[in-house]
Amino acid sequence: MNSDQLKGKWKQLKGSVKERWGKLTDDDIDVIDGKHDQLIGKVQEKYGIAREAAQKQVEEWNATLAHDANIHQSDVEQRREAREADTEAQKRKAS
Repeated sequence: MNSDQLKGKWKQLKGSVKERWGKLTDDDIDVIDGKHDQLIGKVQEKYGIAREAAQKQVEEWNATLAHDANIHQSDVEQRREAREADTEAQKRKAS
Protein backbone atom coordinates (compact mmCIF):
# COMPACT_ATOMS: atom_id res chain seq x y z
CA MET A 1 0.00 0.00 0.00
CA ASN A 2 1.50 3.32 -1.00
CA SER A 3 1.36 6.50 1.08
CA ASP A 4 -1.73 7.83 -0.73
CA GLN A 5 -3.62 4.59 -0.10
CA LEU A 6 -2.54 4.60 3.55
CA LYS A 7 -3.80 8.15 3.95
CA GLY A 8 -7.08 7.34 2.22
CA LYS A 9 -7.79 4.27 4.35
CA TRP A 10 -6.44 5.64 7.61
CA LYS A 11 -9.77 5.58 9.45
CA GLN A 12 -10.19 1.87 8.71
CA LEU A 13 -6.57 1.08 9.56
CA LYS A 14 -6.35 2.83 12.93
CA GLY A 15 -7.53 -0.27 14.77
CA SER A 16 -4.99 -2.46 13.04
CA VAL A 17 -2.21 0.01 13.90
CA LYS A 18 -3.24 0.10 17.56
CA GLU A 19 -3.44 -3.69 17.63
CA ARG A 20 0.03 -4.08 16.08
CA TRP A 21 1.71 -1.28 18.09
CA GLY A 22 -0.14 -1.12 21.39
CA LYS A 23 2.15 1.54 22.83
CA LEU A 24 0.82 4.10 20.37
CA THR A 25 -1.74 6.39 21.98
CA ASP A 26 -4.83 7.90 20.39
CA ASP A 27 -2.91 11.18 20.21
CA ASP A 28 -0.08 9.39 18.36
CA ILE A 29 -2.60 7.91 15.93
CA ASP A 30 -4.05 11.40 15.34
CA VAL A 31 -0.56 12.83 14.69
CA ILE A 32 0.29 10.00 12.28
CA ASP A 33 -2.92 10.69 10.33
CA GLY A 34 -2.10 8.16 7.61
CA LYS A 35 1.41 9.46 6.96
CA HIS A 36 3.87 6.64 6.36
CA ASP A 37 6.90 8.52 7.68
CA GLN A 38 5.01 9.61 10.79
CA LEU A 39 4.03 6.01 11.51
CA ILE A 40 7.64 4.88 11.21
CA GLY A 41 8.80 7.75 13.42
CA LYS A 42 6.22 7.05 16.14
CA VAL A 43 7.03 3.32 16.14
CA GLN A 44 10.72 4.19 16.43
CA GLU A 45 10.07 6.64 19.26
CA LYS A 46 7.63 4.54 21.32
CA TYR A 47 9.58 1.30 21.03
CA GLY A 48 13.09 2.77 21.23
CA ILE A 49 14.29 1.05 18.08
CA ALA A 50 16.35 2.15 15.09
CA ARG A 51 14.52 3.81 12.22
CA GLU A 52 15.42 0.90 9.94
CA ALA A 53 13.83 -1.58 12.38
CA ALA A 54 10.70 0.55 12.63
CA GLN A 55 10.54 0.83 8.86
CA LYS A 56 10.86 -2.95 8.53
CA GLN A 57 7.99 -3.48 11.00
CA VAL A 58 5.78 -1.04 9.10
CA GLU A 59 6.64 -2.66 5.76
CA GLU A 60 5.83 -6.12 7.15
CA TRP A 61 2.52 -4.85 8.55
CA ASN A 62 1.78 -3.23 5.21
CA ALA A 63 2.56 -6.46 3.34
CA THR A 64 0.23 -8.38 5.66
CA LEU A 65 -2.56 -5.88 4.98
CA ALA A 66 -2.03 -6.20 1.24
CA HIS A 67 -2.05 -10.00 1.47
CA ASP A 68 -5.22 -10.00 3.58
CA ALA A 69 -6.89 -7.59 1.14
CA ASN A 70 -6.01 -9.86 -1.79
CA ILE A 71 -7.47 -12.89 0.00
CA HIS A 72 -10.63 -10.93 0.82
CA GLN A 73 -10.96 -9.75 -2.78
CA SER A 74 -10.53 -13.31 -4.04
CA ASP A 75 -13.26 -14.53 -1.66
CA VAL A 76 -15.60 -11.76 -2.82
CA GLU A 77 -14.97 -12.64 -6.46
CA GLN A 78 -15.58 -16.34 -5.82
CA ARG A 79 -18.89 -15.63 -4.07
CA ARG A 80 -19.96 -13.34 -6.91
CA GLU A 81 -19.11 -15.98 -9.50
CA ALA A 82 -21.03 -18.61 -7.53
CA ARG A 83 -24.10 -16.34 -7.34
CA GLU A 84 -23.91 -15.69 -11.08
CA ALA A 85 -23.67 -19.42 -11.77
CA ASP A 86 -26.69 -20.08 -9.52
CA THR A 87 -28.67 -17.37 -11.31
CA GLU A 88 -27.81 -18.86 -14.69
CA ALA A 89 -28.80 -22.34 -13.49
CA GLN A 90 -32.14 -21.01 -12.23
CA LYS A 91 -32.77 -19.26 -15.55
CA ARG A 92 -32.09 -22.50 -17.44
CA LYS A 93 -34.48 -24.42 -15.16
CA ALA A 94 -37.19 -21.80 -15.68
CA SER A 95 -36.90 -22.00 -19.48
